[in-house]
Amino acid sequence: MPSPRPARCTDRTTPTVVDKPGAPQTALRVTAIAAPRRTPDYPAMQVMNAALGGLFSSRINLNLREEKGYSYGVFSDFRYHRTPGPFAIAGSVRTDVTGLSVAEILKEVNGMRDKPLPGPELAGARDSQVYSLPGQFETNSGIGASLAETYVFDLPADYWRTLPDRFRAVTAAQVQAAAQKYVKPDQLKVIAVGDRAAILPQLQKLGLGTPELRDTDGQLP
Repeated sequence: MPSPRPARCTDRTTPTVVDKPGAPQTALRVTAIAAPRRTPDYPAMQVMNAALGGLFSSRINLNLREEKGYSYGVFSDFRYHRTPGPFAIAGSVRTDVTGLSVAEILKEVNGMRDKPLPGPELAGARDSQVYSLPGQFETNSGIGASLAETYVFDLPADYWRTLPDRFRAVTAAQVQAAAQKYVKPDQLKVIAVGDRAAILPQLQKLGLGTPELRDTDGQLP
């Protein structure tokens, strides 16, 4: 299988704003291009994401939902393809705390990059990945989809048998390295769909660069 071409990333966190006048919430996406499915970093990336935003008990969701009350839920995930796919943090937040929400998301991203996960948090993130695997084989369609994944992404024949042990072997240093490699604040693209008049001043205060305005089709006005 030929090596995938590197994807082009943005070089700064410049926000993009799509105007929805009067919207009571802002739909946020904080995203960047990450890695293909066959990356050897996959176990560490999945464990890292579980702790950062993949679980209900993840740092981002506990911060914005449980502690701050800004949102009903904000989560993150990696989308994997044969070529590098996107990483995205996604959720809707109250219009009046759009800027604060982006700031808290970036704070949690930096926290994941700056310090290794504590032992209990690492264990919980690893276990979440191991214990979720049987669910992929509960039905005929699930089995078929999992087996098809080995073909589509050119994975080894023993991939699913060995994956639990590879999740269990992920270290705090590997999680931190995955965050540093794939979740770089200066390459994250902030997209906010909401009431422009209310959210634009909030985003401008974050010092992320001049917001770019686009219409609902993603086109420049």
